[in-house]
Amino acid sequence: MNFLVLSRNPALYSTQSIVQAGRRRGHYMRVIDHMQCDLIMEKGKLQVVYQGELIDDYQAIIPRIGNTATNYGAAVVRHFEMMGVFSTLDHESLLRARNKISSLQLLAAHGIGIPKTVISNNPYTVSESLDSLGSLPAIIKLENGTHGIGVILADNKKNAESLLETFHKLKQRVLIQEYIKEAKGADIRVLIVNDKITGIMQRQAQPGEFRSNLHRGGNSFVVRLTEEEAVTAKKAARIMGLKVCGVDMLRSSKGPLILEVNASPGLEGIETTTKIDIAGKIIQFCEDNVTKNL
Repeated sequence: MNFLVLSRNPALYSTQSIVQAGRRRGHYMRVIDHMQCDLIMEKGKLQVVYQGELIDDYQAIIPRIGNTATNYGAAVVRHFEMMGVFSTLDHESLLRARNKISSLQLLAAHGIGIPKTVISNNPYTVSESLDSLGSLPAIIKLENGTHGIGVILADNKKNAESLLETFHKLKQRVLIQEYIKEAKGADIRVLIVNDKITGIMQRQAQPGEFRSNLHRGGNSFVVRLTEEEAVTAKKAARIMGLKVCGVDMLRSSKGPLILEVNASPGLEGIETTTKIDIAGKIIQFCEDNVTKNL
């Protein structure tokens, strides 16, 4: 089979892992930059052209769409979907997952535990917004932050108000979330492929740091999920419509709390930690769906 990986950087670990897994299973694997794809459409006909070359004769695409390329990346994925090419990532699910506000709205409305969150667009109700959170310290997150960038711990109301007023003046929308003290700077990443849990790791922040991202020097190790955590992770993925995703959760006194459902999770940390060939499971997911549709 011929599989296409959409990635801006073919040298990235995740991209390379997927390419190598596909080649080990006998497939033709190619990487192209989705931001350099031209989308051509006319009545009853859609085409993708990459650097002057018509891209056709591929049975599946594996999108690796970064945060800075979400909208155009989703358009490219949609184009392939409409051409009848199987995709491991649905374009609507990508757009849904990348919007932190709508993601939390959906999860909360469907009964999934999340840290209590307040969002306000009114600069004159900063104090009231903090009061409605219930307690401090609080986590203040930029709506478009990633890898722990734009995530700040405000330990008292005065600091929190100052930060929120600054972000309002800069026209940056933020989320205010309760700080889960009992998590002790740790979260759990659950990797899901086709509604199956394929890898689990706990990420632990360095001493004095509350962000557990491996990009920020956090450590990782294998853990086991409780039944409630496993059910919650899979339900969160289904709500977001994601077949391949990373579900990030906290362990709290109220049970598992979902932080984010990542539509394009990195594979390096979890494959290195768990020693599981997750990229191979993604390739198998493509194989199963392509074969089913033949």
